[in-house]
Amino acid sequence: MTVPFNDFAGKTIVLTGAASGFGLEMARIAADRGMNIVMADVNQAALDAAAEEIRGRGAQVLGYRLDVSKAAEVEALARATVDRFGAPHIVFNNAGVAFGGLIWEHSQKDWEWVLGVNLMGVAHGVRVFTPIMLAASKADPAWRGHIINTASMAGLLNAPNMGVYNVSKHAVVALSETLYQDLRLVSEQVSCSVLCPYFVPTGIHESHRNRPEEMREVKKPTQSQMIAQFMSAKAVTSGKVTAAEVAQKVFDAVAADQFYIYSHPKALVMVQTRLEDVMQGRNPTDPFKDKPELGQQLREALKTAG
Repeated sequence: MTVPFNDFAGKTIVLTGAASGFGLEMARIAADRGMNIVMADVNQAALDAAAEEIRGRGAQVLGYRLDVSKAAEVEALARATVDRFGAPHIVFNNAGVAFGGLIWEHSQKDWEWVLGVNLMGVAHGVRVFTPIMLAASKADPAWRGHIINTASMAGLLNAPNMGVYNVSKHAVVALSETLYQDLRLVSEQVSCSVLCPYFVPTGIHESHRNRPEEMREVKKPTQSQMIAQFMSAKAVTSGKVTAAEVAQKVFDAVAADQFYIYSHPKALVMVQTRLEDVMQGRNPTDPFKDKPELGQQLREALKTAG
């Protein structure tokens, strides 16, 4: 069994997606706890502003412009981190984007963009930082490390009209569960967690603003994609649990060596239904069974989607 964290002061944390949402809230808590902070984000202007705020809290900050989908850039981030602060004690693979629509309407660029950020961004972080953390733990029996990967409740469920996003987040859950088991084979000093938030106001519904030009489609969004964007924006912005509250849950989970982190534990009843479908071999339960009017509205709206 791993030994959990008991002191964050003086430790180093790496945060991707650090300019907003969970990443920024994690940086604020880390600064208040006396940590060194590596803040990485694809949006340079937002990153600069966020890093300046965190420096204003008295923290040592390394700001780093990063596209997590690019392996070489994540590798360069790791070198910069080690050069500045040494091996990081906490790595939060948090950067993510959202995109929905009927699954057969996703273009190749849609798949490459979402999987590149949501899945390969986490995979690169795990591949690059885990060996550094394991090496640090072998050199010092008192050294502790923890990796957190941001998935989603969409990694435990399969809501309709959210195809590529669901696929990416299920993969992150699988990656994280495997990472947990693999670490248990080789270390009692490095552990990991997976964050599965539900609808929290983080700004992820606006992630298209950071979509690279080479990943953008010339054609206009389909009907299903526009519906997905509208529904996502409405659900995210109306969320009652804040990003700050979720960030605190993450720190608490690291301290307790807790693997699964949920923003909305009540949503697990839907996960239980899905698992019962699997165990009993029954067809997937209608996600709108308790609110049939919403299902009917979506079906009506999609009639022109083809």
